Amino acid sequence: MLGINAILEPGMLVRHSAAPDWGVGQVQSNVAGRITVNFREAGKVVIDGNRITLEIVDAEEHNLE
Repeated sequence: MLGINAILEPGMLVRHSAAPDWGVGQVQSNVAGRITVNFREAGKVVIDGNRITLEIVDAEEHNLE
C-alpha cells in the first residue's frame, strides 16, 4: 500500500504531526522509505516513512513562498 510519503519529493514542505514544535520542514530526499527533511526548528532529520506519515504543507496557505 502506497501512502502519502511515496509522493514526497525534494523541495516539498511537510510537517511531522507528532512533533509540531519542529515546525515546517523541506524534504531533502526520499529514498527507499527513508525521508530526509530539514525542519525549521529541529534541523536535518531522517524519517522512517514506513512508520511515520508526514503531512504536506500548503506553502501559500502558510505564507511560506
